[in-house]
Amino acid sequence: MWLDKPAYMLLNYCKTALRNCRKQKAFSALNLLGLTVGLATCLLITMFVASELSYDRYNKNAADIYRVNAHFRISGENLNERLSPADLGPAIVRDFSSVKAFVRFHDEGRVVVRKGNVLTTEPRTIAADSSLFGVFTLPLLEGDPRTALTQPHTVVLNRTTALKYFGRATGVVGQTLEIGDTTPYTVTGVMEDMPLLSHLHFDLIRSLCGESDSREVNWVNNDYVTYLLAKPGVTPQVIERDIALATTRYAEPILRQQMSTTFAEMAKKGDFYRYELIPLTRIHLYSELAREAEPSGSATYVRIFGLIAALILLLACVNFMNLSTARSAGRSREVGVRKVLGSHRGDLVFQFLTESVLFSLAATLLALLMAYLLLPFFNELTGQQLSFTAIPWPRLAAWVALGALFVGLLAGSYPAFFLSAFQPIQVLKGRLAKGFKGSRLRNVLVVFQFTIAIALIIGTLVIYRQLNYIRNKRLGYDREQVLLIKNTNALGEHVIAFKAAVLQLPGVTAVTIANSFPTSNQTQADLFFQDAAKTKALGPEHWFVDADYIRAMGMTMARGRAFSPSLSTDSGAVLINETTAAMLGYKNPLGEKLYKDPHTVPFYRIIGVVKDFNSGSLRQKTPPIVMTLGYDDGGMVTAIRFSTTGVSSLIDRVRTLYLAMAMQNHASFDFSFMDEDYDHLYTAETRMGTIFTIFTLLAVFVACLGLFGLVTFAAEQRTKEMSIRKVLGAGMHHIVGLLTRDFLLLIALSFLIAFPLAWWGMHRWLEGFAYRTTVSVWTFVLAGGATLAAIVVTVGYQAIKAAGRNPADSLKTE
Repeated sequence: MWLDKPAYMLLNYCKTALRNCRKQKAFSALNLLGLTVGLATCLLITMFVASELSYDRYNKNAADIYRVNAHFRISGENLNERLSPADLGPAIVRDFSSVKAFVRFHDEGRVVVRKGNVLTTEPRTIAADSSLFGVFTLPLLEGDPRTALTQPHTVVLNRTTALKYFGRATGVVGQTLEIGDTTPYTVTGVMEDMPLLSHLHFDLIRSLCGESDSREVNWVNNDYVTYLLAKPGVTPQVIERDIALATTRYAEPILRQQMSTTFAEMAKKGDFYRYELIPLTRIHLYSELAREAEPSGSATYVRIFGLIAALILLLACVNFMNLSTARSAGRSREVGVRKVLGSHRGDLVFQFLTESVLFSLAATLLALLMAYLLLPFFNELTGQQLSFTAIPWPRLAAWVALGALFVGLLAGSYPAFFLSAFQPIQVLKGRLAKGFKGSRLRNVLVVFQFTIAIALIIGTLVIYRQLNYIRNKRLGYDREQVLLIKNTNALGEHVIAFKAAVLQLPGVTAVTIANSFPTSNQTQADLFFQDAAKTKALGPEHWFVDADYIRAMGMTMARGRAFSPSLSTDSGAVLINETTAAMLGYKNPLGEKLYKDPHTVPFYRIIGVVKDFNSGSLRQKTPPIVMTLGYDDGGMVTAIRFSTTGVSSLIDRVRTLYLAMAMQNHASFDFSFMDEDYDHLYTAETRMGTIFTIFTLLAVFVACLGLFGLVTFAAEQRTKEMSIRKVLGAGMHHIVGLLTRDFLLLIALSFLIAFPLAWWGMHRWLEGFAYRTTVSVWTFVLAGGATLAAIVVTVGYQAIKAAGRNPADSLKTE
């Protein structure tokens, strides 16, 4: 459309737009500020949403890669995890034709690495198949991806790890590192650091081929994370059908032997035993597993932020419409004169749209500058590494031009058609309706603006109420003042001596060693049976603990007693939580037996029931838990409860003991605090609350900006009326009430619309938590009060200013 106009006309329109901006500085500044804030906010959120949607898409085969998840229901209890049998991947490739390749990961957790006399703990270590580089796109700086992990005791490092140990990223193939139990590993490759937008990250990859467990065919042992690369054109439904056939072929005979049941018999009771696929590109946002390798994102949050971005941009555009139409009287004579001189309505529409697009372009450029300056702060809030440098300049320029055009047409369309529709005779006779009440659409837009703002305020309050509920909920254990020492396995035979020595330190009140804690990210499920014939099975989480665990964790016994260090018979005893007791169905479970296969004792006798405590995130219900005495082969952690204020001194003393006793195992000291680990479980919610608050404040600011402009215009349009009223004896409060009454009626209507919408939306959000607060009436009262306060400040200031003018001066100008 613009190309059809002569250059001199476009130049004239630009001059007219600049002239109007200079003539109406306050109006232009309000419009420009509103559009700039709205566009900058929208741009930042759009970058965040695009980043979240881009996870794992760096892989060339991303669309054909799937992870295998285990989904079981045993005795009515669901067990969901990202693990699968060692033989699942090989069996699918061996027996079926739907899968091109597989790769298995075994999470090694924190591994001690020694180079010379330097000991380091590597927290992100895995063992993987040699097919890793054929399934995932992980470029090697050095080494052959086809052979890098084909031999036992070989390792591939990422760039950062190679630089750390060797001071260079290349020329390290053939070098050796001692890993874990001082076994020498030969470096066979160096890969690029994994992209940030990946649902998992690892720095050191050991070869899996030398481990006997990787060749195990027991389909009831889920120890590996398995990824499958589908052949071109094969759907996930086909692969899941093949997995189901393989599960029936390999797992059912073992279940028949260990549990005396079949899949058909399990189905009759509502139970099942199956493996399902989740696409690689959906893991980050859509996985509902409680314990992922890294904290997941949330598709719900992405949708919410995307909606907020659209709403804030709409608010800015609505401001433009409101202020432009409110100022219609100021440009009505211009429209009338132009029409009398022969201008067509289409020419006027084109002129006003041109002005709007130019205005939008200026706001877009300012928004880019604002977003660029705020990006470091925004990255810190979101935990992202967003950057404008990642966007090619031609693409960015195209987006800027298209964005300015879109916003300009969206925001300027109604004012353009509204202003161009004025009849010249009525305009030049001064019959154009003036004042705030002159446009029903403008009133609708004001209601729309504050409905959004009020709903966002309510959402922010509910989010913080839920976060406060999480922080202060009685969890069934005491997470405060607990020091966790990781990598306790490195102490070897000195574990008991270390525990005893730590217990003697000043300020230490209790010490316990276990493989699972309420804030840990790793637990394991196990099969237990209620009868020796193994016909009644349950699959609780199996926690290995010591005799001091319950006391050290501040847990409470509902029935019976805890483990006793003085009773050797407790090696054949178990503790269960209340959820497990309910599953068993006994009126009194004390003294009842539980059987396990494979087993080290004929049976376990239940000696106590622990009051339910929250394990993991409050998004999930309390799982069934069985505790046995003993130390698992891996993942042991020492928990130290302390009462001293000299925390740094305590850590130094514990470190000294640890390094002295673990010297033969080349261990490094690694610790955290339990309350910090607990807070880490809710990183996504905490970030969402902060971001939600900032964007809500911006939305309220933009809405109040528009309201400020409207009340300013209304005051100007009613200057003569207010002056006459003051001359006739009206007080300031009457004048203020005159200007604010209409606005407050619109805000009241916004409350009526926003309250049910916000209640519905936040009720749906809270349903994602097994333990949650309620949407209180006081939340709405507080949101209403905060909104009214903002409106009273915005409207009241201009109303008082207008009411304070000298009526003589106003009437002289009239």
